Amino acid sequence: MFAIIGAGPMGLCTARQLHKHGIPFVGFELNNDVGGLWDIENPHSTMYESAHLISSKSTTEFSAFPMRTDVAPYPHHSEMRRYFRDYATHFSLYEHYQFNTRVVSVERLDKGWKLTSERDGERREWQFEGVLIANGTLHKPNRPKLPGEFSGELMHSSEYRSAAVFESKRVLVLGCGNSACDIAVDAVHRAASVDLSVRRGYYFLPKFILGKPTDTFGGAIKLPRPLKQRLDGLMVRALVGKPSQYGLPDPDYKLYESHPVMNSLVLHHLGHGDIKARRDIAGIDGKQVTFTDGEQAEYDLILQGTGYKLDYPFIDRAHLNWPERVGAPQLYLNVFHPHYDDLFMMGMVEASGLGWQGRDEQAELVALYIRQTQAGSAAAQRFKQIKQQRASIRLDGGYDYLDLERMAYYVHKDSYRASIKQHTDELKQGLAIQNAPLPQAAQA
Repeated sequence: MFAIIGAGPMGLCTARQLHKHGIPFVGFELNNDVGGLWDIENPHSTMYESAHLISSKSTTEFSAFPMRTDVAPYPHHSEMRRYFRDYATHFSLYEHYQFNTRVVSVERLDKGWKLTSERDGERREWQFEGVLIANGTLHKPNRPKLPGEFSGELMHSSEYRSAAVFESKRVLVLGCGNSACDIAVDAVHRAASVDLSVRRGYYFLPKFILGKPTDTFGGAIKLPRPLKQRLDGLMVRALVGKPSQYGLPDPDYKLYESHPVMNSLVLHHLGHGDIKARRDIAGIDGKQVTFTDGEQAEYDLILQGTGYKLDYPFIDRAHLNWPERVGAPQLYLNVFHPHYDDLFMMGMVEASGLGWQGRDEQAELVALYIRQTQAGSAAAQRFKQIKQQRASIRLDGGYDYLDLERMAYYVHKDSYRASIKQHTDELKQGLAIQNAPLPQAAQA
């Protein structure tokens, strides 16, 4: 019996793959329903009222369970919640989960793992053959210390739900990721003023080109990495211009070396003066903020759109092959521990265009490895050697990703999926050999 921690989209596709391959499991979910952060009613969700899917539905959906045709190209979070609930119902996953249940600890045994869960104040101990961690990457806020004491209201984007909080206030948004830009655009319609403090340059992509989602373009012709970066960079420049034309710093790195911002509305409002671009914060005194260029302004509310940190509070960091001062656990394909064959990190991966289908392929590979390991097959032994040797190798496709904590588990989609497919095909072949009928002579 295996344990799956989490019933968000990664936990659900993991559950489906284990179920599909005949591997018994119990799922644990802190909320009372599936969907993870996509359920805004989940008290642990970091969703906000205006949030939509950043990637388009056709590049994000599970191929075995497409989204309905009447769903918009970039679905609202309520549509995503319904999608994951329908997915869980369709694949009969609800019955496998313990809801309203917190995983308190996961401890190593001589063989397998002891998992302690808590529900309604009562604790229960379980023993599992293996554990699959799928509790997500966007739930522990990253709250960098500010240079000074702010006497106004300070909040993180994880706490943000509605633009009503900005009513008639002077607002400063820190950061320029997708959520920070979304929230800054929300604030425009309610706040007295909105400023956006940015430390570095970002690439901005429109959500539509010629009426179609931007992420549906390209891919038909595989171009060498340097040529693709150059051509796509020129296209972006032609479509939206340079960030410096809107008062923002230009990126000092090439396109795709950090996650781009899928938001052209923030540029629209910057261009119309609804949002004012600011540099990094140099100091804070009460409500007065001084920026690195010497400019000063007063604010009533500062919102930190500063992202999230990986967090697995129920298990000792040492079990995750996660060295100090390293941004993420060192695992092959961001999943497989170099020494443990019974612990898997599900969904600790980011890649532009990977979508839920790419994560489902990851889950299938894990299910196949579990089956083959249980059977003691030669294919499993070969893969075991590979994951031991390659745990510290990241499939970056040759891209020089920025040395940022949020990029520590970023991979190149095509390189990643190609490796997943290769290993999946090898394990499936091993499974086919294992299940093949014996020749007549051998049966005699």
